[in-house]
Amino acid sequence: MSSQERSNPSNRAGIFQKHGSGADAFHAFIPHRLPPNPPLEFTDRLRTLHEQASVAIGRLDAAALMLPNKSHFLWLYIRKEAVLSSQIEGTQSTLTNLVLHENQLAPGVPRSDVEEVSSYVRAMQYGIDRLNELPVCMRLLREVQHIIVEGSRGAVQAPGEIRRVQNWIGGSSPSNARFVPPPPNVLAQALSELEKFINDSPLPPLIRAGLAHVQFETIHPFLDGNGRVGRLLITLLLIHQKVLKEPTLYISLHFKRNREEYYERLQRVRTHGEFEAWMDFYLEGIATVATKATDTIVNLYALMEEDRSVMASRRGSHFQAAAAQNNLLVYELLCQRLLLTVSSAAAELGISRQTVRRVLQDMQSRGLVREITGKKRGQVFLYQRFLDILEEGT
Repeated sequence: MSSQERSNPSNRAGIFQKHGSGADAFHAFIPHRLPPNPPLEFTDRLRTLHEQASVAIGRLDAAALMLPNKSHFLWLYIRKEAVLSSQIEGTQSTLTNLVLHENQLAPGVPRSDVEEVSSYVRAMQYGIDRLNELPVCMRLLREVQHIIVEGSRGAVQAPGEIRRVQNWIGGSSPSNARFVPPPPNVLAQALSELEKFINDSPLPPLIRAGLAHVQFETIHPFLDGNGRVGRLLITLLLIHQKVLKEPTLYISLHFKRNREEYYERLQRVRTHGEFEAWMDFYLEGIATVATKATDTIVNLYALMEEDRSVMASRRGSHFQAAAAQNNLLVYELLCQRLLLTVSSAAAELGISRQTVRRVLQDMQSRGLVREITGKKRGQVFLYQRFLDILEEGT
């Protein structure tokens, strides 16, 4: 690129290239390789936000370490990020819907919506496990994208393959689209340069992840699932770079709550080269969400301690002590499953159905659980108090 093009701030991220003629003409964006040139300006604000985000993530990791059953909380946080990221794409599923679906119960939203979220959960878990064998690279992202769109509304859109046709964002065709990503013939080079930046850049990992997300969304290499893969890319990068020890950061909460600004910030990078404004928005989100996720861990831990104390409150006679023990057995299983039936809990715990029914009905009378079927047989009890804390924002 010429020095004149580089001196124009609107060309900092890339250039728009005209394709076609007449009414069908459109301008596809050809991104420059990262990092930006001129380099990212580390203003006082950007440095402060970077420090705040780093500290907030450190506190989140520390809070996760105090959990008695860390794997259970990670299971839930992965699902929260999956729900939020999918909601940005228009699904209606909530965390409660996902829990119902995974327990083979019918949620109150279109089945396809819940299955999309479930696919995202599988993709995230797969991607994190795959980091033990691969760096963050296009091979990994192709495998992740395949899982995300397989069996969902995007299943027909060449899962796991880099697109071979032009796509666009907004509008009915490239000629009236809000944004047209690069044409297929430049994807190989653009993705190769992105992969090199991800793994070789000396920039701090948080900064690198924010820039990589913009670049991935701009390249839009797949026919479906780009938004979800691009947001998952942030998590994978932070885990791979040891910034985040566990997938406890549901960054999509920030993007969902500020959806219009999120898309506008991405677009302004392309049209005006505003990398610094994007990084401000992104880092502020990291700090806010990490703090919120830490508060959620603290609140869930306090709730569990309170409810566990209630369930263990029967003391005195041998009968009361045995009842308290059964109460705790059922409660601990509820903490793991969030949703119980009398038959499933009795089978898993090896205690009588009558005992489980008594405990769950007692929990319902105390307001700890909610029976969600309204039936006398085949009742399902949901740990609503727990989900209410976790579901905030979804």
